[in-house]
Amino acid sequence: MHRTFTIGELAAEFGVTARTIRHYEELGLLRPQRRGQARIYSAADRTRLKLILRGRRLGFSLGESREIIAMYDPEHGNAQQLRRLLERIGEQRTLLEARLADLHAMLAELEEVEGGCRAALAQVRAPTARRAGGGSSSN
Repeated sequence: MHRTFTIGELAAEFGVTARTIRHYEELGLLRPQRRGQARIYSAADRTRLKLILRGRRLGFSLGESREIIAMYDPEHGNAQQLRRLLERIGEQRTLLEARLADLHAMLAELEEVEGGCRAALAQVRAPTARRAGGGSSSN
């Protein structure tokens, strides 16, 4: 007999809520069997969930994940699926590299502004420190 999973088992294994899994089911990404009110997930459902969550971590939309998962074709070596996945990975890499460049620029600007603020604050404090000492030197 093939291994099956409950919604609670999958939620615990992948660190998601049952609500998330039900949402993927509503979207047609997962197709569990029903035993009364209970959902029974197959090994294939588990694999699809794993791929959906990996896609989400990589920045793929649910639609993109659905498209790539639907291309699964082991009889033909999954070539079309793999080509599409590589294409999407390249697109995502380009987007992430642009975001990373933007973040580096923002960090550099923050450092510049922070340095200016610290220098201005030092100037504001310096006269106050001199006044507190009575303006005379202790040497």
